[in-house]
Amino acid sequence: MICAISGEVPEEPVLSKKSGLLFERRLIERYIADYGKCPVTKEELTMDDILPVKTNKVVKPRPLQAASIPGLLGMFQNEWDALMLSNFALEQQLHTARQELSHALYQHDAACRVIARLKKERDEARMLLAQAERQIPLSIASAANANNIVSNGKRAAEEELGPDGKRIRPGINPAMIAELTECNAMLSGQRKKRQISPTLAPIDALERYTQISSHPLHKTNKPGILSLDIHPSKDIIATGGIDTNAVLFDRSAGQIICTLTGHSKKVTSVKFVPRDDLFISGSGDKTVRVWQGTEDGNYNCRHILKDHSAEVQAVTVHATHKYFVTASLDNTWCFYDLATGSCLSQVGEASGEEGYTSAAFHPDGLILGTGTSEALVRIWDVKSQSNVAKFDGHAGAVTALSFSENGYFLATAALDGVKLWDLRKLRNFRSFTPYDSDTPTNSVEFDYSGSYLAIAGSDIRVYQVASVKMEWNHIKTFTDLSGTGKVTCVNFGADAKYMAVGSMDRNLRIFGLPGDGPEEPRSPDH
Repeated sequence: MICAISGEVPEEPVLSKKSGLLFERRLIERYIADYGKCPVTKEELTMDDILPVKTNKVVKPRPLQAASIPGLLGMFQNEWDALMLSNFALEQQLHTARQELSHALYQHDAACRVIARLKKERDEARMLLAQAERQIPLSIASAANANNIVSNGKRAAEEELGPDGKRIRPGINPAMIAELTECNAMLSGQRKKRQISPTLAPIDALERYTQISSHPLHKTNKPGILSLDIHPSKDIIATGGIDTNAVLFDRSAGQIICTLTGHSKKVTSVKFVPRDDLFISGSGDKTVRVWQGTEDGNYNCRHILKDHSAEVQAVTVHATHKYFVTASLDNTWCFYDLATGSCLSQVGEASGEEGYTSAAFHPDGLILGTGTSEALVRIWDVKSQSNVAKFDGHAGAVTALSFSENGYFLATAALDGVKLWDLRKLRNFRSFTPYDSDTPTNSVEFDYSGSYLAIAGSDIRVYQVASVKMEWNHIKTFTDLSGTGKVTCVNFGADAKYMAVGSMDRNLRIFGLPGDGPEEPRSPDH
């Protein structure tokens, strides 16, 4: 008599009325309670269908293994093996517990160091606050002068509103259009005659590039460089950071020229304007500031522009150096007169669904490219402010745009990598997917000669620019030395003699040939 479930002699046997099968009482009771069926025939079964079987109470026979010495030895061996396995599992648990304890002690030590640093910063902030309170009486006297800062080139009270409640923009007049057209014709003619500079860094030099300096420009409590720009004629680099500051850095001297404060949120875009020594910064506080250089090397705020209703994501300067465009997450872009700070035209409808995340002027100045948060690239005719082409195919927000100096190629970056577009045929002719699907490409940049293309994401990759049909060769990959795994911006210096790189730490890094860079400075924390 064997149980149909366990295959052993039952201690309390019962019989099924329906199937005639024998079961151990406790096993069949549990099975019926769980499933309500016979475990063998799968018929409906209740405890009323079970009959107990009366048997003689006999001594349970000894197991077969214990009936001989070899069987007993086998049982002992099995017990010993089980004991060893249990001991091994306990040792593993002990090792894991030790690792967790070590990690917890390390976290505690790191937390203590962070607390000490925060206390130091708190004391410094209290000291600065006390100094500011002492200077308040002095600042009251100059409060009237502060009201003279121009906002959009005119007083807020003088701004005229249309019937729909929107600001009336003067528009781009025919004289400006003629100026833009003349600039386009001149630059197009020069481009056809221009030769690549003989002093351009060759490919074998780029292959030997390495980090030659690192400069801590931004605050330690809010690290992260979101944008950078290099002055076209001076060896000066500008960076915009999460700490709300823009920093101008003299690369040859290895020193900070000045730190521009005034924005209340992260600085998302910075651009030099060589004419009249101007500088533009866009911020997450919805404003754009135009800064004027002074004789002592500092910069004063000349205009505060407040035309956008959401974060300003990009600033791009026209080739005439008289106009510039800002693009915002409010789904509009603004065309400004640099001299007056007035918004001549605001294109687009304010929307919370889609916004502009990047923008760049074509080298000739009559075409504007914008990237949106909805993975769309739009090409605009600047003279008419009309959308003349759309490029789709990206995944995720378009984080960066760069036109090649030859005027034919446009590079766009997004979550899925970089796409290259032929502006003559309005088609995508090549794509780079350097990273996995969770790692966005944050920056893409052609050098001034149009010979090299840099891509930045979790590292920096440089490619040799070729034609539409020829392969674009990968020259070198530079590891992100910040340890953050996120390179946010990259730019080529003059003749591609060096590269400036910003990451999500506070340091500006310079890559070039060993021995070409200035000595590593010891800048104090800001």
